[in-house]
Amino acid sequence: MSATVTTRQGLIDVLAELQRRQSFIVTSHARPDGDAVGSVLGLVKVLRAMGKRAEAILHDRVPQIYRSLPGADTIHVVEEVPQGFEAAVILECDSVERTRLRGLESHFLINLDHHNSAKEFAHLNWIEQDASATAELIFRLAKTAGVTITPEIATCLYTAVLTDTGSFCYAGTNPSTFDLARELVLHGADPVAIAQAVYFANPRSKMHLLGIALSSLTIQDQVAWMNITRDDMTRAGAAEEDCEGVANYALGIDQVEVAAFFRELPDDKFRVSLRSKGKVNVARIAETFGGGGHSCASGHAIEGPLATATERVLGMLRSELRKAHEARSDR
Repeated sequence: MSATVTTRQGLIDVLAELQRRQSFIVTSHARPDGDAVGSVLGLVKVLRAMGKRAEAILHDRVPQIYRSLPGADTIHVVEEVPQGFEAAVILECDSVERTRLRGLESHFLINLDHHNSAKEFAHLNWIEQDASATAELIFRLAKTAGVTITPEIATCLYTAVLTDTGSFCYAGTNPSTFDLARELVLHGADPVAIAQAVYFANPRSKMHLLGIALSSLTIQDQVAWMNITRDDMTRAGAAEEDCEGVANYALGIDQVEVAAFFRELPDDKFRVSLRSKGKVNVARIAETFGGGGHSCASGHAIEGPLATATERVLGMLRSELRKAHEARSDR
């Protein structure tokens, strides 16, 4: 039997489960982003401060830009979770399958999420779609539990908030977002050092890949899209993590409202990253293909070939953009 709780009651119920159990796996989705890595590390530190045994476990390695985070080198990268833990806390996932980890089902599952596409899959689900990042839920848990927010915890959580709000650019960024950022800075997060680590420490391979992607850039009627092939990845010497944020460059063009970035996968499939300036909820589009995410930043997989995949996705983007324009003209 699963239960979904929100707001204050969600915090109380989740905290009660954390307090009455002693050992935890903390994990998030495969291909971890800043909120996944920062929130996992932050929660592990919070649980340990509560006197609990907690281990950070992910299916994929931490991207280079997050490897300087406190504790990043202690994350276990595995395909099957170890046994002997009482519960697993799964952060910002819409299913156990999103973690790509085997063995989670045998644990008591606690789901913390803030995405529009969040789903009730765990024994206990705390979903806060108004939160700026999953890290915001971790911060509330820590404060309510009486845990001291150390500079290390603050650094992990600030990184999560910074990246998941698109550097405070995405829709949903509000006064409470900046209140949280201020709190984390007051507790020791260094915003300059964190921004430099995230935005000014990219590997050369990512820049080579970005150049290839931009060479495929097409813009039409406020929609921009790019693509890269598996051969492009090899030519750039790029890893999967180097694709993070590439779609943002297409969205950053004047007059472009929505953008899509197609990355070729094996078996004639493509990974699609969708971005929006706010007029179009790209999470809804991603959900139709079995994906999800934020209203302004989402993703999904789709069958090829590329021409067919592109037309399907662009058709939906154009349709939603037309609806947005019509809704505005009717006001």
